[in-house]
Amino acid sequence: MKKRIEIYDTTLRDGAQSEDVSFTLDDKRDIALKLDALGIDFIEAGWPGANPKDERLFKMLRQVKLRNARAMAFGSTCKPGGLPENDRMIKNLVSSAADGVTVFGKSWDIHITGPGGLGCSLEENLRIIGDTIAYLKTVFSFVVFDAEHFFDGYKKNADYSLAVLRKAAQSGADRLVLCDTNGGALPSEVLAVVRKTKESVAAPLGIHCHNDGDLAVANSIVAVQAGATHVQGTMNGLGERCGNANLCSILPTLSIKMGLKTIPRENMQMLSDVSRFIGDIGNLSHDKHQPYVGESAFAHKGGVHVSAVMQSPCTYEHIDPELVGNLRRVLVSDQAGRSNILYKAREFNIDLSKDHATANDIVRMIKDLEDCGFQFEGADASLELLMKKAMGEHMRSFNLKGFRVNTERRSDDNDPMSEATIMIEVDGSIEHTAAMGNGPVNALDQALRKALQKFYPSIKDVSLLDYKVRVISSKSGTESVVRVLIESGDKKDHWNTVGVSSNIIEASWMALVDSMDYKLYKDSKRF
Repeated sequence: MKKRIEIYDTTLRDGAQSEDVSFTLDDKRDIALKLDALGIDFIEAGWPGANPKDERLFKMLRQVKLRNARAMAFGSTCKPGGLPENDRMIKNLVSSAADGVTVFGKSWDIHITGPGGLGCSLEENLRIIGDTIAYLKTVFSFVVFDAEHFFDGYKKNADYSLAVLRKAAQSGADRLVLCDTNGGALPSEVLAVVRKTKESVAAPLGIHCHNDGDLAVANSIVAVQAGATHVQGTMNGLGERCGNANLCSILPTLSIKMGLKTIPRENMQMLSDVSRFIGDIGNLSHDKHQPYVGESAFAHKGGVHVSAVMQSPCTYEHIDPELVGNLRRVLVSDQAGRSNILYKAREFNIDLSKDHATANDIVRMIKDLEDCGFQFEGADASLELLMKKAMGEHMRSFNLKGFRVNTERRSDDNDPMSEATIMIEVDGSIEHTAAMGNGPVNALDQALRKALQKFYPSIKDVSLLDYKVRVISSKSGTESVVRVLIESGDKKDHWNTVGVSSNIIEASWMALVDSMDYKLYKDSKRF
């Protein structure tokens, strides 16, 4: 029978302490529901009393009723010299009516008797830990004890750190969690300390790692190898300073690589979606290079790699991307070979398998264009149009006869005004129109749409979703070549296009034209 490892998520509390992260109450509820659907065992919803939002969240979670996870309240032991039943913070934990509670206590003696510490004796610290846990066990069926700074404390005074754990266990704690709060422990240290702790304390052990040494995932994994059966972390590694242990890496490593039971195996395919959902809801850029769930986690660029992956994916992929809900991607660039082009063609439902000459021509074209500054990795729509044109199977739906863009600012008190005038030809008919916009590129976009809608009404469904400009080389100053990437979408799809020029308006025009052309090309394939 497979060994079971409990997963404890603290995204809503520890993760919310990340710089630039601010979850609304509804955000927290939605994240909790996503984590519950994923199959997480424990969701740390917050610290009751720390802020009104967390108090309302516990009430909200009681109403929505999580199906799989326990909603955990977080707090500290009672204050030195006092009793837990009289402590305001403990009362807040009780009033949360959570499914369980996690309390942290000091396990490093410097935090008790040293400068800025609790200001009490080591014996008094043991008392408040024991009394707090014993009292909470009369209210909650499940109590977790987080031994704060355990690894640092163990290095300095192992006997006392172990005494803290024994006191917590004797008082009824259901899990003893060893915390690398400063995030500075090494895997070899974690492995040795967890093994010795397991020999010394008869209670289920957990691990809680911070990522200050970029080792939080590794430390969590070796802790499990040493006997921990409870792992704490956050989605996408969110957390204070450098973050917490990333559950997006820990979950598939434990389950797929090590054969341990964590969340239901079929739910692992939800992992990439949950990762992106939490990034989006927190208004955070998703790390495309994140292992397992990042957009680039299974992206292949080198021609040799692509050729091998097409024959046998395991040659350059450590797992099947579908296991974690991700996708294999082949990038086309100046590093590409025929294998890349054939793979992308197959993605676009273009048959190039027997047209070796055209495939080779496309490779040369791409290499030449990338030498000029183009980049097709994030511009699949431009790449697909390029392929179809090279095969003689696509002609642009309109031709430019000319455009002009003016930007004018009449006084310091007024915003600049931009106007674009454009002339296009469609099947011999000329359309000449103008439009105002919020900046020259927006004016050009509006004018192009206005001209095209007379011939192609579906253009009105296109929205510009994102616009990025990158200076390719800054050595030429304001004469530098720029690359413009545009993301567009309609009611069904979204696509990316690229333009390059030393003139930012020209580069934008190229990307805009490809965007509109791709929309019309896409529509034509549906009929």
